[in-house]
Amino acid sequence: MATHTSSQVPAGTGGILVSVFDQGSKAPLEGASVSVWLVPAAFKATGSSYATHQPAAADFVAIRTTQRDGRVQFDGLDEAMHLVVLHHLLADPMIAGTEPQGVEVRAGCVHDACFEVELNVRESRTFERDDCVKVDCPRDGDRFGTRIEFHHSDQLKGQTKLETALSAQRDAADPFASRGVITHAGPHVYPWSLHMAYQQIFAGAPIGGAAAKLSGTTRFDANERTPQPVSGNLGVALSRTSTVSTADLSFWQGILNSTEQMSFNNYLRFMNTLFCGENDPPDLPEFERERFVQKRRTFREELRPKRLLPFTDSDAYRAVKAATEAFVMVNCGVLARPRPFNGERDAAYLRRRDLPVPTGRIEDVFEDYLVQILGGEDGDKTLPYLAVIRSKLPDIAIKLNPLDVDAGRVGQCHGILQDKLANPCLLELIWSYWHEEGMLVQTMNSISRRFQNVRSHERDPLANLEIDPLRPLNNVLWGFVQDEQHRLSIVRRNYEYDHHYGLRLEGKAVQRMQAADSRSRFLEAFHNLLRLCTAFFKQDDDTTVKADAFPVLNALKEVHLILSQGAHNQFGDLPSTARIEMLMEQWMLARPEFREFLPTRIMTAYPEPWMDRVDAMKKLQGWTDASVLHFRNLAIFGEQVLLSIRWGLWSDVQEPLQAFNWARFFRPQIQGYSHAYRAVTGVDLAVDSADAKVDATLPSVLLQRRLATQQRTA
Repeated sequence: MATHTSSQVPAGTGGILVSVFDQGSKAPLEGASVSVWLVPAAFKATGSSYATHQPAAADFVAIRTTQRDGRVQFDGLDEAMHLVVLHHLLADPMIAGTEPQGVEVRAGCVHDACFEVELNVRESRTFERDDCVKVDCPRDGDRFGTRIEFHHSDQLKGQTKLETALSAQRDAADPFASRGVITHAGPHVYPWSLHMAYQQIFAGAPIGGAAAKLSGTTRFDANERTPQPVSGNLGVALSRTSTVSTADLSFWQGILNSTEQMSFNNYLRFMNTLFCGENDPPDLPEFERERFVQKRRTFREELRPKRLLPFTDSDAYRAVKAATEAFVMVNCGVLARPRPFNGERDAAYLRRRDLPVPTGRIEDVFEDYLVQILGGEDGDKTLPYLAVIRSKLPDIAIKLNPLDVDAGRVGQCHGILQDKLANPCLLELIWSYWHEEGMLVQTMNSISRRFQNVRSHERDPLANLEIDPLRPLNNVLWGFVQDEQHRLSIVRRNYEYDHHYGLRLEGKAVQRMQAADSRSRFLEAFHNLLRLCTAFFKQDDDTTVKADAFPVLNALKEVHLILSQGAHNQFGDLPSTARIEMLMEQWMLARPEFREFLPTRIMTAYPEPWMDRVDAMKKLQGWTDASVLHFRNLAIFGEQVLLSIRWGLWSDVQEPLQAFNWARFFRPQIQGYSHAYRAVTGVDLAVDSADAKVDATLPSVLLQRRLATQQRTA
């Protein structure tokens, strides 16, 4: 164990430089968790082996992870004996090189501690032809298999996982083997890595942590296949470029399923079951049925008894508000159980997108995609993106209880909320923005003003709106008007639209905004991404071309960075609050009473029953003539696309494979958004041209221009 002086450690303290690598291959272990503990003088005096020392929680000093070179340095350590612990590979004398080590720290010195782990990783390869005959010299089209071998692989099978870049099938019987097909002649390089799970080792150490990674590459050369002469009538067909399944496909499928569960028609079905006496919906898939029951239980047992409003005679509105909140709470979490997956339907969607269906259950693939929460309860996992954010704050403890008077322990008053990591609410405020641009909120404002007998024009278009007190809607509207002081104002929403996306509403109520932090580059970056996707789709449909996904990947990184910068302040609560309020407005507009007061077009097939009411109001008031159907599509498709960008770990993706799969997976949403945007604003985002200028004009400005043109030609 070497010691050297260093001027980098603080005065009066010392340091320890820890190296972790494999004994046989000399490959470093990247991301390995190493902790340092103080050793009491009483134990040191016994002369016992430090491998047998069981430190107390109070002796814990720090825990850090090794860099790419397998090294990590601890600075600022007091002069004392310290215990260095590796939290991987069954820290047990059974595997040489993993035993905890004692290091005497002296001021001004950096001491070396080396874990030379006896894994002796090596790789073996096999090649075989289509007829299963093994060969030594592979050719284009032959099958290729690789197996990573190392000491104690049987004992480590439960905590070690192989990941490989092979477009391969995993061997169910051997977790350290995989197979693939040689797709071309020439040199082949396939990176692989062994991921070794974190272990707490001692009580008092952080619970949970990232896996250590030992990386390597498989290299070989393949020869050209000897041409075989053919004759006779031949049928030739070209197919689209094949791709490989990635774990985030399951996450994207969960986003689609979760947002579909949040649809208005599903919400209306839930409300009708609660308030209208309808039976439970039949023939629901398992996860939808379980979530339906969970929503009803949340409403009846948790929210309704607690949601007391500060005024009387509004029980109906109070019940609607509590039920809507329960609906949103249960459905917004992709990580909530039951997981939002439906095996057959999800597999069918992947096949339609020409994407590979993962072997096994998609729920299991999703579980592998998630990451254990550092310092969280055992078994609690989160998205890789949130795991990276959590790793930036290793010194802050996980807080298990929300802030309330019944928490019981002072230590629980500070920290990171585990529920926010283990079950984040995946909602995008762009859903509310597009519904607001579609005049949903303005429609309800006009109705509530008329309900209070306030004239809006000299010739009031709502003069015949008379809702008698015999209808249930009358008391609901009364509660809606009474609760105005507790709802989000248009000004608050507008500032948050600007903070999230750089989008703003136009109108007298939101003039002279003074935004503190605007995402002014979002619109340009997002529209550039959509334009690049159009070019990618054209290439991907050409079966003679292999589509290039690198431009799409770079655009995804840019949009992800901009979105993440706006995820602060009201980000955690305002989107869900806005969603609850607008769902309630849609539900009230869908009530049959409004059919008597608003001249709707019965023969127009709107997919949701509230939509014809909004279009009727826009016709009465002389607002924009773009149908609310297009705004609703912008809201749904925009939310699905942006959720996949915001919550994906795009900043750490270097290969274009994930961007390739992303573009194929979300193609209906991307093209649907582009079409709806053109229908609403007149701007075509699907311009396939290398020198096309990205239109970053605010949608509200474009809508004002179209409205002015509409009024001039009326």
